[in-house]
Amino acid sequence: MAFQFQSVAALSPLIIEDYGVGLADIGLLIGLYLAPGIVVAIPGGAIAGRFGDKRVVSISIGLMLVGGGLIIWSPNWGSLVAGRLLAGAGGVALNVVMTKMVVDWFVNREISTAMAIFINSWPVGIALALLTLPSIAATGGLELAWIAVLSMIALSLALILVVYSAPANVVGAATRIKVAKFPVYALFLTGSIWALYNTALAMVFSFGPALLSERGMPLMSASSITSLFMVVLSISVPLGGILADRTGRRDMVIMISLLSYTILMPLVLLVPVATVPAIFLIVGFFFGLGAGPIVGLPSLVLPPAARSFGMGVYYTIYYAWMMAAPLLAGAIADRAGSAGIVFVLGAIVLVASMVALGLFRRIGASIPVIK
Repeated sequence: MAFQFQSVAALSPLIIEDYGVGLADIGLLIGLYLAPGIVVAIPGGAIAGRFGDKRVVSISIGLMLVGGGLIIWSPNWGSLVAGRLLAGAGGVALNVVMTKMVVDWFVNREISTAMAIFINSWPVGIALALLTLPSIAATGGLELAWIAVLSMIALSLALILVVYSAPANVVGAATRIKVAKFPVYALFLTGSIWALYNTALAMVFSFGPALLSERGMPLMSASSITSLFMVVLSISVPLGGILADRTGRRDMVIMISLLSYTILMPLVLLVPVATVPAIFLIVGFFFGLGAGPIVGLPSLVLPPAARSFGMGVYYTIYYAWMMAAPLLAGAIADRAGSAGIVFVLGAIVLVASMVALGLFRRIGASIPVIK
């Protein structure tokens, strides 16, 4: 999913040249991939509960294939837009259902580690697309690069069909949900914590180069330093999951992660520009530690029969936040006349996420831990 999502950004110069579009159109294509999330997430989870995870994931990957094929074999702007939407709908459903599948396998045993490894596919897939697709396109053109994306998706479909099997304890599980017992408030809080975490992260890779350029750093250096943040974060994400599982201090790991950004990241506006790379590296490491434990929070309150639908609700909350936050950040940056303000905004949303974590733990005392 991450590889296909990032393909537009990685190939944007060629797309602009071949299709005669501008940067605003590239931004549209990037956003279109996740746009179906707010509509597809809940139905995708509910359908998986009715027809089975493996079947729905296979169909979702099939949609990603069809969307990618539409881009290749009907090379016009309308097909590119339609292909991104169709592939994005499949990618969103894939994300929701596979998260639930990881919960099924690892609930009550190393769930933070498992989730950390699972979600780390996002930065790794993005980095892989950036590293490979431009060189493939340089060799064989845009069409060959699209075919490479399609090949990756086809391999994924083969793996899920041949290799995956559900754990025995969820095979044939009932899918009826007792609404009175469905943890709506707890799920809203966990979804908000994850969305606010990702909102703060998006401030870095979206506005980091602009901020460093404003402070006099060459654009190439500014982009390289921002990419270092993502590299260090991708290394620390699995470490945070292991640390949370081995110590049993999930909340402590999350708080260290959130506080590192909240305290240190606003300093990039004040310190000499030469020290900014060090802050990016330190925050990137500590901030990544919290990702796995945060994504594991829904497993504490969702019983097996409610996981498919519940993860759909969880990701709908996430996608709703993620649709609004970048627009708000951009508007605030425009009004302030500087990209730096978004790092302060990132710190503010993480304070809100800490409050949400406290509220979750307060109501969690009345919710039995899922076995």
